[in-house]
Amino acid sequence: MNDLQPITLPGLDPRRPLVIAGPCSAETEEQVLDTARALAAEGIRIYRAGLWKPRTKPGGFEGVGAEGIPWLQRVKRETGMYTATEVATRDHVETALKGGVDVLWIGARTAANPFAMQEIANALRGHDVPVLVKNPVSPDLELWIGAIERIHNAGIRRLAAIHRGFTSIDKSIYRNHPMWAIPIELHRRLPELPIFCDPSHIGGKRELIAPLSQHAMDLGFDGLIIEAHCSPDSAWSDKAQQVTPDALGYILRNLVIRDQTVTTESLTELRAQIDKLDDQLLELLTRRMRISRDIGQYKKEHSMPILQAQRYEELLERRAKQAVELGMDREFMRTVLQAIHEESVRQQMEILG
Repeated sequence: MNDLQPITLPGLDPRRPLVIAGPCSAETEEQVLDTARALAAEGIRIYRAGLWKPRTKPGGFEGVGAEGIPWLQRVKRETGMYTATEVATRDHVETALKGGVDVLWIGARTAANPFAMQEIANALRGHDVPVLVKNPVSPDLELWIGAIERIHNAGIRRLAAIHRGFTSIDKSIYRNHPMWAIPIELHRRLPELPIFCDPSHIGGKRELIAPLSQHAMDLGFDGLIIEAHCSPDSAWSDKAQQVTPDALGYILRNLVIRDQTVTTESLTELRAQIDKLDDQLLELLTRRMRISRDIGQYKKEHSMPILQAQRYEELLERRAKQAVELGMDREFMRTVLQAIHEESVRQQMEILG
């Protein structure tokens, strides 16, 4: 994707992260305009509002739909802001583009469905509009890349990804687990693709938006998409993860943007130490796998099953607890141990062959 173009619009400051902000849902014309005016006063230039809202169960508020298009048009006329909304079907795309919406994004549920992504890609063909693709709900990097490629194949060149976290059954302080390694790998695979962070959906709580936004900036993300509402506690959807416009302004003013032009010569020695430790880790893992194969041979000779589920769970819990005591993240350690266990099982299966 070497032909991608920056997600820039006239009048935006390239030295700051691109920020898209606005309510989770467009509820009423008054709410849309009040929020937009307050955000414009905080310097926000791209206004987001969901017109069509995918709900887990029927019966909830599913958005005002096309009725909200004139409200976004009025936002543009009265504040000069650009507008953005989520699309999930061909009809959504056609309605939004006909109504003059400037930026489109595709949600996590839609990104997980190749049929829906292809329908949207077909509707976008021949148009020049910025499109942002959220990660699928599951931590499947290939599915995310596939969704992005479908939009790229339709001729869209102002294209970006949105990291909004991943659904997990594990308990966490987050609504959706960040799993930062996945967007980092996406950047390695597609270095020209801008990546935005959605701290609202990752955190699920307004108090987590600031630290998550800073973390994204520290990782070099290109922008943020944040939910802001003129009266968050009265919001019709996702009230807990929305902030007021003035709170958003405070968060953005206090973001530290790292200087990416600083030379790294002083890091050479530290990186050499990392390389040495990585070599030692590989040696230890090699020795561990050798023992795993010996265990596999023992199990084969004694007709024992490969998987010992109870021992595996006990190991995960014990090591995860140790990791926390040593200042490491519990989920990180579980992920590492799961990967090591999967390779150990593969090696033992070869023995059983």
